[in-house]
Amino acid sequence: MAGELLRTDVGDLTFDVRVDGPEDGRPVLLLHGFPETSACWAAVTPLLTQAGLRTYAPDQLGYSPGARPADVDAYSMQNLAQVTADLMTALEIPVADVVGHDWGANVAWTLAAWHADRVRSLTAVSVPHPAAYTAAFRVDPEQKERSAYIRLFWQEGKAEEVLLADGARRLRGMYDVENSGISAETVDEYVSALSAPGALTAALNWYRAMSSGVRLDEVQVPTTYVWSDRDVAIGATAADACAGFVTGDYRMVTLPGVTHWIPEQAPEQLAAAILDRIAAS
Repeated sequence: MAGELLRTDVGDLTFDVRVDGPEDGRPVLLLHGFPETSACWAAVTPLLTQAGLRTYAPDQLGYSPGARPADVDAYSMQNLAQVTADLMTALEIPVADVVGHDWGANVAWTLAAWHADRVRSLTAVSVPHPAAYTAAFRVDPEQKERSAYIRLFWQEGKAEEVLLADGARRLRGMYDVENSGISAETVDEYVSALSAPGALTAALNWYRAMSSGVRLDEVQVPTTYVWSDRDVAIGATAADACAGFVTGDYRMVTLPGVTHWIPEQAPEQLAAAILDRIAAS
């Protein structure tokens, strides 16, 4: 992935941030999900920088080796959003167009709801507004089944053992190399990063800090939600419910035949959705 790697301090945390594009370009913050790193944006970033945008793709809390707190509570959505806002301040980004995939989408939704002054526009990829997901989980048996894997991730120690056993066979299987567009070399990069001491536990702590008691406000900023109909984790009930939790200008883009791994499998379509949202905001 081209560009410059910055190491940026936020208090006693140090984040690795991939920066690319013209210095005077409109800032775009790219937030990755699990089990990936900022490298997931490698095919999307050039399409954004060619349009004159300045991209900032951090390895998020727990993924940057210098920003890996041990306390599970550090990975609550409230703290993840605050840390992201603080990282923007450290990078001298008062406001950005924010794009998030998977868990990065959850952070982006939370940032847009609770720190709306920092978000010019939102493009959420794969994961809908958390309230839409929760509502679907409660009433849709299919969504409950799709989410069953999370129960393993909540089990500290056991999840790490299961995912890393046998050369990280189960972790590698999550990337669905045959269908997702993620190369074997990139999978090796992700697995290597998550195999570092404490790295997988930190990544799984995002799941372990989940709380259904946190109510997220409706999002007022201009928003595009990008969903793919072959996503194994998020079904149509949750995706369709997303519109009910956005009061700002809202668009939903559905990518047929695409898996959960949209940034790698459909970078051109995703970049087009991001650019359309930015142009309209």
